[in-house]
Amino acid sequence: MLKERMTPEELAIVTGYSRQTINKWVRRQNWTTSPKPGVQGGKARLIHIDEHVRDFINSARRVTESQVRYNVNDAPLENLLLNSLQQMSDSEQQRMAAILLRDGIAGVLMRLGIRDE
Repeated sequence: MLKERMTPEELAIVTGYSRQTINKWVRRQNWTTSPKPGVQGGKARLIHIDEHVRDFINSARRVTESQVRYNVNDAPLENLLLNSLQQMSDSEQQRMAAILLRDGIAGVLMRLGIRDE
């Protein structure tokens, strides 16, 4: 799932953390970065996804998951849906899009058994 080099935005989407958190880790953990080709100004960077970065992300994920309390009422539905979509793989997103295009939201709700009559 992780590529050899990724932008902070790409890494944020893959891991579920915010771009700001990823950038904070880059600075604090002194991760290796390089300029993103084709972007003027020199601010856009690519993070080199080495073993150190992978280990750090995996350890952060374990800590976070063990401390998470799930409460559906804490976040608006829109945020929950967007977060869920961001955590889906590309193929899962494509299949979800196909279902929505084919069946519409009414069909999806019926599949889930939550369609109001």
